[in-house]
Amino acid sequence: MSKISPNIWQQFNNTASEAVERVRDSVVQIHSQEGAMGAGTIWHSDGLIITSAHVVADGDYVRKALTVELANGDAYPAHILAFDPDADIAALTIQAKDLSAIQVGHSSKLRPGEYLLAMGHPWNIWNAVTGGIVIGTGMNLPEQAEGSDWVAIAMRMRPGHSGGPLFNMNGSIVGINTKIHGPEVSYAVPVDVVKRFLQERLGSVINAIPGAALYQEETHDALEAYL
Repeated sequence: MSKISPNIWQQFNNTASEAVERVRDSVVQIHSQEGAMGAGTIWHSDGLIITSAHVVADGDYVRKALTVELANGDAYPAHILAFDPDADIAALTIQAKDLSAIQVGHSSKLRPGEYLLAMGHPWNIWNAVTGGIVIGTGMNLPEQAEGSDWVAIAMRMRPGHSGGPLFNMNGSIVGINTKIHGPEVSYAVPVDVVKRFLQERLGSVINAIPGAALYQEETHDALEAYL
């Protein structure tokens, strides 16, 4: 068996570090009156944030006084546009512009063995990074609800990674960190599921949520650009 060149490892490390640098300003921390709850991802530069439903709600109970803290320390009150506890996805809005939105990828192109990275804030450590390989994707993965679509990764996520991005070596989001199954396996909601959630849910509630007025004229055009 031939040895792997040290140059290949250095190239791998450089690529991973560059991906982290591209993503880190797109990751936020979400607080409620109960304290820091998890991470979120800036989907659109005008204040659209995607996170896990369990970060902002416990079943149908929505946590109070939600706040989004940006990487630069600025904090904004957040309003829920839509959430789905079954899919474990939530969309929030904050009154901010010119944010660093993440590059959106395609989870349908993921392959077993592909190396991915995840970012979040476990133990209140900002932008903590972990990595691992794709185990499998799709529905009917072991230990998951029948009919649910997931990405399973051999990765050590921790509480606080929830809601943050799962991303590839190009820095494109391919999933939302969701749950841990034992110490070595983690699950994420595929980004293609997030896209469908936004298409199906966002337009119907956009005029009913305080703080969502900034989307009224440009939401659909913006979504088409980012989906």
